[in-house]
Amino acid sequence: MTEAPSPSSSSDDQQAGHSGADDAASNSVVVAHELPGERIEDVDISSEMEGSFLEYAYSVIYSRALPDARDGLKPVQRRILFGMVEMGLRPEKGHVKSSRVVGDVMGKFHPHGDSSIYDALVRLAQDFNLRLPLVDGHGNFGSLDDGPAASRYTEARLAGAALAMTESLDEDVVDFVPNYDNSFMQPEVLPAAVPNLLVNGASGIAVGMATNLAPHNLLEVVEGAKHLLHHPDATVDELMEFIPGPDLPGGGIIVGLDGVKDAYRSGRGAFRTRAKVSVEQLGPRKTGLVVTELPYLVGPERVIEKIKQGVDAKKISGITDVVDLTDRKNGLKLVITLKTGFSPEAVLEQLYRATPLEDSFSINSVALVNGQPQTLGLREMLRVFLDHRLSVVTRRSEFRLRKRRERLHLVEGLLIAILDIDEVIQLIRTSDDAEAARTRLMQVFDLSEAQAEYILELRLRRLTKFSRVELEAERDELQAEIERLLEILGSEERLRAVVAAEMDAAAEAYGTPRRTVLTGAVARPSRSAAAAKSLEVADTPCTVLISVTGRALRLDRDPSAPEPQRGSSRATKHGAVLASADGTVRGEFGAILSDGTLHRFTPVDLPLVPAASVAFSAGVKLLDYLGIADKKLRVVGIAPLDGEAAASTPLGLFTAQGTVKRVLLAELPAKPTFEVIGLKAGDSLVGAFPAPDDSEFAVVTSDAQLLRFAAASVRPQGRPAGGMAGIRLSPEARVVFAGAVPVGADARVVTVADSSITLPGTDVATAKVSDWAEIPAKGRATGGVRVQRFLKWEDQIACAWVGVGEPRALAADGAARKLPTELGKRDGSGTPIDGAASFVGVAP
Repeated sequence: MTEAPSPSSSSDDQQAGHSGADDAASNSVVVAHELPGERIEDVDISSEMEGSFLEYAYSVIYSRALPDARDGLKPVQRRILFGMVEMGLRPEKGHVKSSRVVGDVMGKFHPHGDSSIYDALVRLAQDFNLRLPLVDGHGNFGSLDDGPAASRYTEARLAGAALAMTESLDEDVVDFVPNYDNSFMQPEVLPAAVPNLLVNGASGIAVGMATNLAPHNLLEVVEGAKHLLHHPDATVDELMEFIPGPDLPGGGIIVGLDGVKDAYRSGRGAFRTRAKVSVEQLGPRKTGLVVTELPYLVGPERVIEKIKQGVDAKKISGITDVVDLTDRKNGLKLVITLKTGFSPEAVLEQLYRATPLEDSFSINSVALVNGQPQTLGLREMLRVFLDHRLSVVTRRSEFRLRKRRERLHLVEGLLIAILDIDEVIQLIRTSDDAEAARTRLMQVFDLSEAQAEYILELRLRRLTKFSRVELEAERDELQAEIERLLEILGSEERLRAVVAAEMDAAAEAYGTPRRTVLTGAVARPSRSAAAAKSLEVADTPCTVLISVTGRALRLDRDPSAPEPQRGSSRATKHGAVLASADGTVRGEFGAILSDGTLHRFTPVDLPLVPAASVAFSAGVKLLDYLGIADKKLRVVGIAPLDGEAAASTPLGLFTAQGTVKRVLLAELPAKPTFEVIGLKAGDSLVGAFPAPDDSEFAVVTSDAQLLRFAAASVRPQGRPAGGMAGIRLSPEARVVFAGAVPVGADARVVTVADSSITLPGTDVATAKVSDWAEIPAKGRATGGVRVQRFLKWEDQIACAWVGVGEPRALAADGAARKLPTELGKRDGSGTPIDGAASFVGVAP
């Protein structure tokens, strides 16, 4: 609306400017009432709306929603950081109320509401939102599931990385522009010593366009930027050798890099992120999925809600409970408890498909370049940043050169004056006024006006001999600094070296190791394929291993592979295999304990480890798996309770007091727990093992006696029977090992002797390896033959083993110790073992 002389002319203009009355009415606004001295003019609505909308759209794009490609900041973020610099809120200073920061920024630089400023301030402080937070927040700044407290309850100051963004603002490194009311000046862009756009990413919705960039690792981005700085023609593939992909604040796993490569080339792409999940044993016969890292900007409460919804809707099965154990000390931890018999891997695939444990991130790299929105690839983003840094360092060097020259000019003038200070003082004293003194100084000493003015303003205490030395040193330092600055400004290579060195310094100060794992593409299974996949663990052949320390593992066994020798034991890390049994994953096994009881269980929830790398540190204590609280009990053996082995192979049992028994597994009751031998008071089982008729018992006692007799001489007995005499023991002696050796096997006898009256590990143990063939066979219930002669400090056999293989001793610390390689005489003495003196078992 503009002024006009009369309403009649307005009506005439309206009729002349449009083709018809109806069109005029539909496309213009007519104000019927006129004020004195004004003229009402019709405006075309479509033209007005088009122009106003374009202005609004440009304002949103340029002044609100999109970051500048140089410093990676939106205007409100830039104004917040600059405002906090002006307030002196450095990292070494104390925090101040966030509302104070918001008020100062709103009053001086950002002519919008306080809520938008505080929202931007909060995001700059959230370590789960930014890879490199620029604000150090104190108080409740929110979480992935909850918003922050009000600004009056929180405090803030600049983080260390913000100093790298704002450094040298007072050295004319960037242009300053007026604020909204021309009362203050603010930087058009920050110097930004770190490539913030890539490191922290960005998100925003403008009019007709949007931006969404993923965070990256500072160390990697700096290396990529340096490579492009020194090799301007570098390709995206070359840059990806330094910047392989995003590095999200919360870690997680990026599945497939094809979308990342597309985004790095064209500025648009998408990738999938997954939570970091491990399968852990939660308790007796309980397996769970433990989530320690989630996809970007996904909170634990959202995940829990989706899991519960999926379970209620029957879309997710195999889950009994989900608990959030997240805390500030240990970080994120979601525990998902699985039902017995369900495959953790199959359940996890369900969760990836139906919950935010797998999420997607779309990259749309739109940023402002020279005030215009552009879609940028990786190379373009780094190029814009590097050009900006080259400009910053150039302008800073020119500013410093100018200041150093000005200072050198003054210092040289002062040195001239000090050389003849008496005459200078006399000249000043005899001058009528300051103007005359300045003129006479310039004429007498050939000084410039600036030098003469500086001498007049100088305090007399500076005119000492010591000050002269200081001035000469300062002059030399200024000259060297000027030469260095001239070298930077005169050499493109030197300029690039300075930029690279400053990026290295920022990376060293604020860089952290990569958190997100990058993996190759993994095809997501279709819904039909996922539905067809059984969630329950398949009943495949397996081998269950029990260590001498009572830990249990499960190995999947190829049915076409040769069967392992029963009763064999293998040395592994953190344990030795006390016993092994073959069966199926969902089949039944029996664990025989030292109190003479057998406990049925299925190995479906035992930890599965690869056969090529058995480590019992990954296993679970079998007593805990069975739910047995009495820690005084020991697992002495394991046996399959179904299949051909259970039907045909008797189980051999031997007690510490020398009782032997064989029992048929097929005749055992179906109860979950029962006795397999009736023990006398004070007696306990020391061995439970397969004992077929074509094998021989091998029994070693604590007083170094070994008895060898045929297993067929022990007839199988019923479950309640107490067994029969197996070996005749001397007083105070006990059985330390009992096993079965196949007839005709090339077996070895290993005994380790030590003293019972010294502390474990304080004396040297001796070991001896002898040939099983040298042991004479005798009858059941007789005394054995001596297999090791004690030295003067020895009085017991600590542990022993008879079997097939190359044996090693297992020390109390879990490490394997080599035994003598040469066979000793049957009743000879042992050889000291280096490295440990306390042993818990022997295994090949």
